[in-house]
Amino acid sequence: MLKYLITFLVSMVPIVELRGAIPIAVGMGAKLLPAYAIAVVGNMIPVPFIFFFARKLLVWGSDKPVIGGFFRFCLRKGEAGGRKLQEKAGQGLFLALLLFVGIPLPGTGAWTGTLAASILNMDFKKSVLAVVLGVLLAGIIMGLVSAGVFTAIR
Repeated sequence: MLKYLITFLVSMVPIVELRGAIPIAVGMGAKLLPAYAIAVVGNMIPVPFIFFFARKLLVWGSDKPVIGGFFRFCLRKGEAGGRKLQEKAGQGLFLALLLFVGIPLPGTGAWTGTLAASILNMDFKKSVLAVVLGVLLAGIIMGLVSAGVFTAIR
């Protein structure tokens, strides 16, 4: 049970997200399918909060001492992700967001994708659907990689 709780909590952490939670779960000996489902749910829980509140919070904190540097970094990361998505996607923004979140590369998870969607003023429902599908895709990729790596090690 502790393995799955750790998986759930790790999947909500920015940058690490589901991409780190699934390998951690498999490494701890958790069953892949339940770990995948728990990581997907955990990764999606912050999404509505990020969409509606993260940009406002980051703008508010960007000029504050101590936290300002980190907040500015996060805001720049989201804005850069949004610009990159918009430049490459044009009208195919939904698919671009899905692939941005779904291809497990550093800095391209649900947190950054949702912040980018918020900055681009995308429709909430469409952006959440794109992020959900992207998280599912990233989870499948990470599950396959993790299962293969840990099977090879064992």
